[in-house]
Amino acid sequence: MRKTGILSLASMLVINAAAASSSWQLEKVVEIDRHSVRPPTVGNQKAMEAGSDRRWPAWQTAAGELTAHGYQAAVNHGRYAGESARESGMLADGCPDADAVYIRASPLQRTRATAEALAEGAFPGCKVPVHVASGYDPLFQSEHLSAAALDPHKVHRATLQAAGGDLNTLQHRLRADIARLQQAVCQPGKPCPTFAQRWQIEPGGDGRASIRGLRDMADMAESIRLAWSNHNPLSEVAFGHVRSADDVAALLPLLTINYDLTNDVPYIAQRRGAVLLDQVSKALQSEATANAPPATRWLVLVGHDTNIAYLRTLLGFHWQLGNYPRGNIPPASRLVFERWRDTRSGDRFLRIYFQAQSLDQLRNLTPLNAQQPPLEQEFSPEGCEKREPGMLCPYSTMMTHLRAAVDNSATTQVEYD
Repeated sequence: MRKTGILSLASMLVINAAAASSSWQLEKVVEIDRHSVRPPTVGNQKAMEAGSDRRWPAWQTAAGELTAHGYQAAVNHGRYAGESARESGMLADGCPDADAVYIRASPLQRTRATAEALAEGAFPGCKVPVHVASGYDPLFQSEHLSAAALDPHKVHRATLQAAGGDLNTLQHRLRADIARLQQAVCQPGKPCPTFAQRWQIEPGGDGRASIRGLRDMADMAESIRLAWSNHNPLSEVAFGHVRSADDVAALLPLLTINYDLTNDVPYIAQRRGAVLLDQVSKALQSEATANAPPATRWLVLVGHDTNIAYLRTLLGFHWQLGNYPRGNIPPASRLVFERWRDTRSGDRFLRIYFQAQSLDQLRNLTPLNAQQPPLEQEFSPEGCEKREPGMLCPYSTMMTHLRAAVDNSATTQVEYD
């Protein structure tokens, strides 16, 4: 069990003695983080207001940018992750050296600020640098990469297949979830255009498909979740229709359906997730390789929910945490790859898991520790076994799986400073 917080000298001696007696060595951690809490983007806000025919509450933070509350939630996450890394023996106390950690963020403000918060939480007072590419970053923004372009006909066919072949049937099957969200955001007796729309596949601006009707409902659900997570007044969360985390969770299933038909479509994930998975795979290799990230013990890549969705689709990793609907990717969550070595046999293993703060932990800025840990689910495909560090998968087998999932025709060279 992980232990966090300020440790007494006696407790530290016990932990060090336990680590010395264990045959397990954590050699490497690679994680992909979603940015923390933000307001709706300008485009989201306009679409939600048009779709519900009403004004949505204004936020004090600029559209799409990290809030002060979201920054602190990311600090909490970083502190927990840093203490866990030190407890395992992978990192020493104090400020990290150049071989210890490398943090890179997508160029947007919310990802850069989240990365800074993670660094502050994990290494307080150390001013660990956050690296950001100039211009677009192919790690996180592969929609700008010509090699990762999508064939619109294949996108349409794959999206329709993901919907079960008929969007009308899917929309009808989800009528209870739709009605629940409609009751929370629409005014009785007044027009609510999005909920009157028949779902249709439309080409999206970045090459992916967009589902007319569902897209705006998913944005509404996400904005409700973000307002709750930011500790906005209850009157400004779903227009006062929620009173608890369970109430919020009940409005989120359409987010999952939107993932199913966009980021989680295998063809789209294969093309758009290739660069990131290629770099994760190379970072996890125990030997040096060309066009790889810096060979630090802890590699932190801060991006977006889309990036995590692509990777989990390529892995075949399905999760459900707490009262979140299946596959949810909350703010300040992370997909983690750990490389472990059994020092007695010399064998290596990979442990993969997804970790997130609960709705209440985010809203209340709950300090994360052994008594209040984040939610977590491990990847456990066939051939993996529960060992002392967790669910461990044979290194060679899992690396073969990762490399096979990379579409090399959609990759490119990634520059690191």
